[in-house]
Amino acid sequence: MACSSAPTRSSPKTCPHICVSSAQRSGSRPSNVLSAPIFLAKARRLPRRRPPTRRHGPRQRCMPTASSGIRNRGGDLGILLALTLVPACGSPSAIEAVDGDGPRPPDARADGEVREDAAIWYVRTDGGSAAQCTGTSNAAYPGSGSSAGSPQACAWNSLHQALPIGATARINGGDTVYIAPGEYMIGWGAPGAEGGRCYSGGRYDCYLPPIPSGPSATSKTRILGLDPARPPKLWGTERVQSMLNLNGSSNVEIGHLEITDKSDCVEFHTNSSARCERNSAPYGQWASVGISASNSRNVHLHDLDIHGLANRGIMAGGLTDWTVERVKFVGNGWAGWDGDIGSGSSNSGNIVLREVEIGWNGCGERWQTRQPWACWAQQAGGYGDGLGTATTGGHWLIEDSYIHHNTSDGIDLLYMDGGSNSSVTIRRTHAVGNAGNQLKTNGRATIENSVVIGNCSFFDGRDSMQSGDQCRALGNVVSVGMVNSQPVVLRHNTITGEGDCLILSSGGDASTRLDITGNVLLGQTDWHRQQELSCVHYHDNSTAVTRFSGNVVWNTKRHRCPGDSLCIDPGLSDTRLAHFDPVPRPDSRIAGRGPVPDRDERDFKGNLRPAGQPSTPGAIEAPGK
Repeated sequence: MACSSAPTRSSPKTCPHICVSSAQRSGSRPSNVLSAPIFLAKARRLPRRRPPTRRHGPRQRCMPTASSGIRNRGGDLGILLALTLVPACGSPSAIEAVDGDGPRPPDARADGEVREDAAIWYVRTDGGSAAQCTGTSNAAYPGSGSSAGSPQACAWNSLHQALPIGATARINGGDTVYIAPGEYMIGWGAPGAEGGRCYSGGRYDCYLPPIPSGPSATSKTRILGLDPARPPKLWGTERVQSMLNLNGSSNVEIGHLEITDKSDCVEFHTNSSARCERNSAPYGQWASVGISASNSRNVHLHDLDIHGLANRGIMAGGLTDWTVERVKFVGNGWAGWDGDIGSGSSNSGNIVLREVEIGWNGCGERWQTRQPWACWAQQAGGYGDGLGTATTGGHWLIEDSYIHHNTSDGIDLLYMDGGSNSSVTIRRTHAVGNAGNQLKTNGRATIENSVVIGNCSFFDGRDSMQSGDQCRALGNVVSVGMVNSQPVVLRHNTITGEGDCLILSSGGDASTRLDITGNVLLGQTDWHRQQELSCVHYHDNSTAVTRFSGNVVWNTKRHRCPGDSLCIDPGLSDTRLAHFDPVPRPDSRIAGRGPVPDRDERDFKGNLRPAGQPSTPGAIEAPGK
């Protein structure tokens, strides 16, 4: 099909090899998204040898809390999302040095109780092989010799020593591995990366085997950076399929690590200057996927920087009860988080993403400067979602997060299964600059206290982005799929954008209710139809009941003023898309003119909205109210 020149609500833009139905106004995933092969490590499980043990580790004292911010890498686009991180006593953001042994490790009990017989292992850049060192001491390999013909008490030099390819794992479930500051290669040529499927002609298969599962949710296997203030860098090379392998792994904690490679390339890119070498070795210092996971439960990922991978930051489906905190998925060439692994992709339980950054996915990353380049999306054969899934269940919570400048959708949870045991909650989240829809859900959902900026033409004219990639699915800022008898609530958000509409709802019958309460809804010029403004809300193929209450609506198509909306200029600090600042000005007339909350809650900045008092519409309470 040739691209139509003028997309409309009833006839969205259609392009070659991407079939767009009326339902895809909300941006349904085209069938060709995974046309390029994606490899998931499926290593066989092997019997484990009981390792030599060290039953204790250095004690660690509680440290002060730390504050950090996540700033929009696009310069002056958007606002600073300030996140205050308050680490637990056992998981500090900085640790003290200890004479002789280097930094103290984080408390091994930070994520639950530890088995009495659990071992502690160490990896250091100056460590040795498994033949040279036991791995049980945080000490350098002295350079030669052994103790009575046995390995000496020193650290290993690579994760490949702990998890050898084609051999029995040297660690057991419930053990802790501390990795000291420094850089560590993963893949062909790394110390210990040899044997089994890892050989010169199969360098891409030199991935680590699955991390052994911990005995229980409170006794996890842990792979941790030794010094949280100086996270070690794991970097993949020679086309290694995956950096860390959680296929079949449960009860695992991974934290305080940087996961990346040392190449600018993007796998399968249509631009030859950006495309990774896959045809013949040497392939170069690039890795395909940061973390691969399937059939995995009770996993805690925290304090990770996953960036610059040639394909996906994480490829993970079939998850149950995963918690992801203070993790960045930035600058990965195809997607940040892709949950479509084929059969077995559906998730369950609680899937929690807290204080995460998902940005610049669908772009390559200059590995030495971390600047995005070679951005592409579906029209050029790429993908570009920040987070997307196949059909999935589970209770998804995304809060205090920054979702920005991905080349397709920001958060695409349109494939929630709509079951009675699934839901989506998004709160205090900043979504901006994504080329498709900023936030998409299906079924029971709540989006609250969030700033959502649909400047979906941000990538226009950049790199390999095509005209059909800008404001894809008409660029509706928030898209919610309605399921019979399941409520959807949008409350206390500030929503603006240049797509067809600020809010799109689709599906649902009269048993379904959409509550749009206490929001600031600010239209902009429609990027696809410059003579029009964005509409406030459009329902597609839906008889669901929509209720507007306590909103401020301004500058929208046909100047509609739904429900009891206050249709005045909200008086925000800056309403230009490239510089949008949602804080009400001192002279704003909207302070105290929103709904009265029935419980205390926090706005986008963490300010209190006290119960029983009139609130300010939008994501941010008026200063000094």
